[in-house]
Parts: sequence; structure tokens; C-alpha cells
Amino acid sequence: MAQKPSIPKGTRDFGPQEMSRRNYIFNTIREVYSLYGFEQIETPAMENLSTLMGKYGEEGDKLLFKILNSGDFLRGITPDDLAAGATGHLAAQLCEKGLRYDLTVPFARYVVQHREELALPFRRYQIQPVWRADRPQKGRYREFYQCDADVVGSDSLLCEVELMQIIDEVFRRFGIRVCIKINNRKILSGIAEMIGEADKIVDITVAIDKLDKIGLDAVNEELRQDGISEEAIQKLQPIINLSGTNAEKIVTMREALAGSEIGQKGIDEVELVLNTLNNQNTLNNQIELDLTLARGLNYYTGCIFEVKALDVEIGSITGGGRYDNLTGIFGMPGLSGVGISFGADRIYDVLNQLDLYPEAVTTTTQVLFINFGKKETAYSLPVIAKLRAQGIRCEIYPDAAKMKKQMQYANQKSIPFVAMTGETEMAAGKVMLKNMTTGEQQLLAPNEILNSII
Repeated sequence: MAQKPSIPKGTRDFGPQEMSRRNYIFNTIREVYSLYGFEQIETPAMENLSTLMGKYGEEGDKLLFKILNSGDFLRGITPDDLAAGATGHLAAQLCEKGLRYDLTVPFARYVVQHREELALPFRRYQIQPVWRADRPQKGRYREFYQCDADVVGSDSLLCEVELMQIIDEVFRRFGIRVCIKINNRKILSGIAEMIGEADKIVDITVAIDKLDKIGLDAVNEELRQDGISEEAIQKLQPIINLSGTNAEKIVTMREALAGSEIGQKGIDEVELVLNTLNNQNTLNNQIELDLTLARGLNYYTGCIFEVKALDVEIGSITGGGRYDNLTGIFGMPGLSGVGISFGADRIYDVLNQLDLYPEAVTTTTQVLFINFGKKETAYSLPVIAKLRAQGIRCEIYPDAAKMKKQMQYANQKSIPFVAMTGETEMAAGKVMLKNMTTGEQQLLAPNEILNSII
């Protein structure tokens, strides 16, 4: 017996119902992005390894899926090379390309490569899969989608404001209650200065970014292991535990960071964003200044964001921030940008757990026409064509099978209506429409069907 086929670990198949739900997510995000003037681009699934390597740190480089050169990929490799087992050296010789790890670095490459064609500021969105050679586990896959939006070529904090509005609108449409968390890397730098550990800013941010996952005691222990002094750790505690309204936190932090120029600048930026949003008074979800929010990526330089679902225990479902020099890695320094990324797979899980999908999303065919034979099919096809022209999704069973089999098909696909056209219906120029939920049947003229379905 042939072995049953399988797919690689960390990847998934999506059936028709799952695709309907996923497309609902992508289309909702796409529609909101477009409302704010963002334009869609796509980049290749694979990039030159020279584009990807060195952009994600040592650990990130290990998680890149590398693609063997086509043809004689062992050309130039000696037996000594193979025996030595120097995987990094071999990979550089065997592989010139790799699957993209995220959408941000390919976007930076795109901006530099197409700079002369772009009108700045450039507002782009991108919804595509990315790949990481990570260890698969619950909620973590080797292939997954990112839904990014970025504005490059502007320092204006109005960009941050609009990205917060986009986040709020997307989750309003989904019906998911969220808390939008905001902080600023300049504030974090000011905190590092205040506690006397300015040169340890990366270690501090990496540690406190894990607060939700590992707890305060474990964060403090990690700080100790990173060489942060006990005195500095104690100075950090009131800030980590700071509570109150956004306005109260800003007042407290202004006093705490009175001697830090960069810290004060970060407070100014956050305050401007929050005040602008408050003055607009249009947000449906709460926005919170969270001084423990750090975001792990070190290229962030200004405001940073993260979104938590309030009714489901799950990690961040959206994140992003301001970066001042992302394109500098490709020889174009000084081009500022800010971006967000919706976690489509986690949003999918939240919508499933809360059962928030609109009924229309999970319904494919709305009307199934029963096939009684050639004459009945000839009568039904023009009716079907008219319904499709009115936007009604319908199909006819392809074979004149037993009625029971065709009705079972309708039930299996959760088709809400079944249309029957036998001798009596054809003689009257009508269609018998059955509601599969209530069992009610109506004899209708073709132009009356639409009103009974919608």
C-alpha cells in the first residue's frame, strides 16, 4: 500500500471554509489600508541571500530557509569542505537565494531599488507569506502570512496617528475588543540613562519585553545575568509597575526623566500621538501607554505599538513602530519610516474562538439547483444565469442523481437554499425554493427568488 502523502512540519493546508475565513481577514485589512491611501506591492518569495543575511541578527540568520543553487550546486566544493562540516561556509557557496523571513527587509530593498519611481512619502501595504526555519509549536508555523503597512519618507507623527486609527478600525470591523499599547524607544533610552545603564539599552529592552511571558522575577533575573547592577534594577521597578491614566503616566515620567533629553523627546512624541487621538474622539478601542512595551527588533527608534485581544488569552496580534534608518542597510541612509503588521494567523484564531465570523463569510453556494434531468437542467440554467448576474452564488448538481444524494450534498456544504424545477414548476414558469434551515418551501417566479434569499 502506498504511503499516504504529507506536508512539511510547520505548514498547513487550508480547506474551502478556512480559505473563506482567511480571505475575510485579508480583505478587511486590505479595504482599511486602501481607505487611508496605502498602495499594494508584492515582492518575490525568494530574495538574494546577500539581501537577507545579517539583517535579523545571528539567530535570525539561522532561521533563514536557504535555497540550493540550481544545476551542479556542488561545483567548487572539495571533499575537505564537506568533511570539515563548516555549515555556514558551505551554505554561502551552495545557496545564493533564500525564502523571505519577513516583509520589512524586502520592502527596504524595494524602496532603494525603485527610489526614482516612488513619490515620497510612500504608503505601501503588503499581504504575503513569509518563512522561518523555526521549531514548529502551537501558534508558531514555518510558513505564515504577514499583513504590513508602512509609510516611508516622512518624520510626521501624523503617520503614527493614522496607523493607530487603522488598527482601531480593523478590529472594530472584526468585532474584536483590543487594547492598543504604545511606548517609545526614546523613553526606554531615557530610562536606561536614568538608572545609569545607558550602554545596556538593548539588554534592558530585550528583558522587559518578556514581562508578559515570564513575569517580573524572571525579568529581573535576566537583567542580573546581563550585568545590570542591583541598584539599577531596583530603580527600574517603579517604572515597570507604573499605573494610572495615560496623562498621569506622562506627568510621572516627565519628572523621572527630567535629566534625559532623549527621554523627554520620547515623552513629547507619545503625548502628541495620544492627544491627537483623544481630540479626534473616534477610537472604539482603548489605547494605553505601556512603559514595559519594548518590541524586540532593534531597528525601532521612536513610537512602538502592540495590540492585545481582551477576550482571548493569546500573544500580540498586531505590532509595529518607527524606524529612522531601515534603508541604510542598502546604502540609502536617513529615510525615516513607520509601519505596522497584523498577525493574520493569530487574528484567525481569535475570530474562531469568539465565533465572530459573519454568516455570509462561511457560506459559499447560496442556492443549489437539483438536477432532475436534461429538460429540467435546460430550464434551470437560464434562471441560474440571472441569479448569478444579481450576485447570488449558485450551482446545479452536475448529475441527475437520486434526490437524497443531492440533498445530502446541500447539507454537507451547508447550502442554505435548494431550488427544484420539476414538471409542475416548469409548466407554471416557476421554481420551488426550499429553505434548508426552516424546511419552508415557496413556489416563486425566477425574479422573486432574490428577495427570498437576501
